[in-house]
Amino acid sequence: MKTTSTLLKSFALVLALVFTGACSDDDGEPVIVDPQQNIVEIALGTPELSVLVSALQAADGNLVNLLSGDGPFTVLAPTNAAFTAFLASNGFTSLEDVPTDVLSEILLNHVISADITSSDLSSLGAGYASTNATGAGGNFISIYFNASNGVRFNNVATVTDGGADIDASNGTIHIVDAVIPIPSILQHAAANRSFDSLATALGAADGNLIDVLSGDGPFTVLAPDNAAFETFLDGTPLGNVNTAVLSQVLLNHVVGGVVTSADLVAGGAGYTNTSAEGPGMNPLSLYYNTTDGVVFNGISTVTTADIVGTNGIIHAVNTVIDIPTVVTFAAADPNFSTLVEALTTLTPGTDFVNILSRTEGSNADGINPEFTVFAPTNEAFAALDAIPGEVVLTQVLLHHVVSEANVTSGDLTPNGDTPATTLQGDGIVISLPGTGDNIADVTDGAGNTDIGIIAVDVQAGNGVIHVLNKVLLPNL
Repeated sequence: MKTTSTLLKSFALVLALVFTGACSDDDGEPVIVDPQQNIVEIALGTPELSVLVSALQAADGNLVNLLSGDGPFTVLAPTNAAFTAFLASNGFTSLEDVPTDVLSEILLNHVISADITSSDLSSLGAGYASTNATGAGGNFISIYFNASNGVRFNNVATVTDGGADIDASNGTIHIVDAVIPIPSILQHAAANRSFDSLATALGAADGNLIDVLSGDGPFTVLAPDNAAFETFLDGTPLGNVNTAVLSQVLLNHVVGGVVTSADLVAGGAGYTNTSAEGPGMNPLSLYYNTTDGVVFNGISTVTTADIVGTNGIIHAVNTVIDIPTVVTFAAADPNFSTLVEALTTLTPGTDFVNILSRTEGSNADGINPEFTVFAPTNEAFAALDAIPGEVVLTQVLLHHVVSEANVTSGDLTPNGDTPATTLQGDGIVISLPGTGDNIADVTDGAGNTDIGIIAVDVQAGNGVIHVLNKVLLPNL
């Protein structure tokens, strides 16, 4: 899920996808073919691919005609023995028992619309390509290749000795020793050793997350790699992590629906919800920004995008995305850069960051989560004649926070007023519906009524943020 030049480079690699390793027929002798023949003609003349030919003829979608076309194609061709094992393991006695639409998709999962040779793939080592099978959201199913010890696909099929680089007029055939099932997102995670820690964590966490992510979905999973988990755990054994907390951290990487890299780039920046829960069982928010790559919550960058499975899509990320606080979102969203400056460098006498990062109550100063924060945008601060000095600014900032309350938009009085007392001491009133483009109007402690809430319910683990178009002023 990379963007701009980085994304284009990744996609260029995918389009160049290449398979490496030596392959052959069962006798260890190279398959001798006329390169002027197309893929189907070569398969017809190769005894060890006779079941594949029968499968192509039996499947929906006129696959024989497709693979007789111009291409180019790369076909991963299972041997007769591979089909025999596939049929037995799935309870079929013959090809005729396999529904034709299912058989068609399985076969398409062995076809890549590019001419990929073994030398191509050896230069990449490992990575993903797109097959012609259809997955979540109508996207092409991904296939994982690893050339570290021969060439394996999805960690289930290996190119046979002497079976690589069979040159056809419309592409290349690589003979493989197993039929490659169409993978779910969990099967993708299991196939790539870079996700071993994620797979272990899913099994250890509360909530039967393996069963959850084996469901129909669709899901978008932000998958931290092994290095990301090592950094996150910081020497703590995974077995020592509270399993309920671990469950929520993992669910904070799961978004409902299929969100591709193209979707994120088109959105530019914004918020979505994860499957993790915050106060009041409200779904936690997740902030994405595609200005420089694709970054979530300001800390986690996509390294491999658009790994498509049957029930969702995976984007590999380089950092575990912990449960956010209200400070997390303020720091991640550039629309709040002036607010962050006000909370830090402009008010050094008050540790606002520490206060608003609290997740536990019973603090000595009486300021406890959950917090409801009314966050002015940069434009809201720019509309002031000047940002006041530290003493006054501290009171102004405290006037934007309500403690020990997670007040979402759904908690506000419909068609009426909702009063709240801020940490500064003065009250504010939120009125629904808002005027003009405002979702709600706010009356501040100084009696100003021209303040609007323009976005609501940015949900953190220790509170919620609502976005303001003007700065609230207390009655000083």
